[in-house]
Amino acid sequence: MDIARDLFHAQQALVTLFLAANKLQMLGDQQLQDITLRQMLAIPALIHAPNGGATINHLARSLGTTKQSARQIVDALERKGYLSVAPSAQDRRAVHIIITPEGQRAFGVCSERTDGFLADIFQPFSGAELEALCTLLQKLHGGGSAAVEGLHGHAGYDESDSEAILRHHPRFAEQRAHPRETD
Repeated sequence: MDIARDLFHAQQALVTLFLAANKLQMLGDQQLQDITLRQMLAIPALIHAPNGGATINHLARSLGTTKQSARQIVDALERKGYLSVAPSAQDRRAVHIIITPEGQRAFGVCSERTDGFLADIFQPFSGAELEALCTLLQKLHGGGSAAVEGLHGHAGYDESDSEAILRHHPRFAEQRAHPRETD
């Protein structure tokens, strides 16, 4: 066992992950234009909240962030008219978050842009490399695929869903099948 080598690679991994996260956020924000990548990632968590229970606490848990950060995301989307917030009938301290029709339209546009963004940034990766990257990042996250279930509404890939997935994400499918030339 070469502990010095392990330390070197751990440091390199940390720096690379930090730089990659910043790059992804910057490029995602540019691509999405109207909302930030963090705001866009909140939408599936809100849509897939169990029993329609989209709350600040649920969003914070789903995104792995603080309640304050989740509240900032909700406030920004509410100011844009994409969400409405009402007191919860079950808990006076909680609020219920609802996506507005304007929000549904905006998120549809952003979803198409996200598909293009994903196709572009992951273009150099083969399918096997993408799967390995996902597995390693989930391992780093600490919980395997179940750790991100709340964000996406499902924990693993089910091949029987592939037709529906591709029907809802034609831009990704087209760009993945016919990648653009890069400089």
